[in-house]
This record gives sequence, structure tokens and C-alpha cells, in this order.
Amino acid sequence: MSALIWFLRGILFVIFLGLAIKNSSDIELRFFFDASWQAPLFLVVLCSVAAGVVLGLLALLPQVIRQRRRIGSLQRQLERGIAGTVEVKLPAQ
Repeated sequence: MSALIWFLRGILFVIFLGLAIKNSSDIELRFFFDASWQAPLFLVVLCSVAAGVVLGLLALLPQVIRQRRRIGSLQRQLERGIAGTVEVKLPAQ
């Protein structure tokens, strides 16, 4: 299974490398106040994807922190419950 995953990664790498080579022409990004930046198209797309990944991870960060705190709290409660005596009452049948 691991070999299959590495094979698929290699195929994706070759495809993306081919796209980067085919789209290597320079483009000009124009910003406000007559500022501009010239860069290859694949670099602009790569930077845009990387910025999207970073923003997505930053958006998830508060939820991950809350979940880690909750997991820690539940683990401490579980350890306290195991250390002490715990009575389990079964419903009468």
C-alpha cells in the first residue's frame, strides 16, 4: 500500500512539474498605487495555494486548541475516576 501511495505521489509530481514547465511565462501582477510585480505564472499559483493552505490552517487553529483542552480535561477526569472508587449502578430488571 505504501508503494502505491509513493507511486501516485510521483505521478502527481510529474504532472505538476509538467504544468510548471508549460506555464513558465512571466505575468505582471498590478497592485494599487501603480505597484507591479513580474513573476512566472507557476510561482504565482504556487504562492496563492500556499497562502490558502496557511489561512485554512489558521482558521482551524482555535477549534484544534479547544479540542486539545477538552481532551486533556477528560483525560484528567478519567485518571481521577480510575484512582478513586467508582460505583456503577445497574438499572433494576
